[in-house]
Amino acid sequence: MKQVRTIRTNITKTTATACVIGAGVCWGIIGVFSRQLTAGGFHPVQITAARCMVAACGMLVFLLLCSREKLRIRLRDIWYFLGTGICSIVFFNICYFITITITTLSVAAILLYTAPSFVILLSAVVFRERIDRNKVCSLLLAFSGCILITGVWQEGAGLPVVGILTGLGSGFGYALYSIFAGLALRSYETETVTFYTFFVAAMSLLPFCDIGGMVKMTAAQPRLLIYLLLLGLLSTMLPFLLYTRGLKGMEAGKASVMAFVEPMVSTIMGIVVFGERITAGNLAGIVLIFLSVLLLHVRTGYKMK
Repeated sequence: MKQVRTIRTNITKTTATACVIGAGVCWGIIGVFSRQLTAGGFHPVQITAARCMVAACGMLVFLLLCSREKLRIRLRDIWYFLGTGICSIVFFNICYFITITITTLSVAAILLYTAPSFVILLSAVVFRERIDRNKVCSLLLAFSGCILITGVWQEGAGLPVVGILTGLGSGFGYALYSIFAGLALRSYETETVTFYTFFVAAMSLLPFCDIGGMVKMTAAQPRLLIYLLLLGLLSTMLPFLLYTRGLKGMEAGKASVMAFVEPMVSTIMGIVVFGERITAGNLAGIVLIFLSVLLLHVRTGYKMK
């Protein structure tokens, strides 16, 4: 098979920041679509499978029409995409759904957002990224903001050990995307990484999602097709394209912290779209997350690959 050239494309600091924040915004509106699908009868595994399938199909159509050469990969590099697709996307979703069933949404969200801590530690080992004071301060600000937004301190003190372990597993799995994608980007373009990530994830979820039942529900409620397309394209394919591209212009640890804009946007969408009540904790959390992103962008330079 034709050798794939090493990718050395650089992007500017501002572009990388815009890409990662844009990804966080797209992820933050997932709830708008997933709530409609849940109300229509889809369960969480089906929603995950559907978003992966739609994202993979969307990327395939785009690449076939515009950049067929980006579909070529070396067989020995398939482990990159087993990593992004199964070890990250599938693993973290399964852990996250288990955590939701045995704890609460806010606890599950907090444990999921331990991901940047794992990214920073793993990046120090894999990419030799420096763990500096500025990065740690930004992480603490962002995580504190997430705690305030979710109101997790209001939950009961007793948490099941299994729930804590699966919650931390979801954060670890979430973090693995930044690591495996960062490695893949040394040889492949953003679009290639995104397509094979969701192709592998979709194929691995196919046996467990009752595809026939999904088709029947969608046929009976045609409006669900719109939400499936929006979830798969606007809140899955696009943000992963943006985030993966952002990884070309900044360290994985910084990108993962910046992606904390997701819970901030989710909160704002809940207030604007669903009329949820805003609290002082919500406002304080939004401010802290905004400050963490500002701290990373203004006071540090990014390591260009």
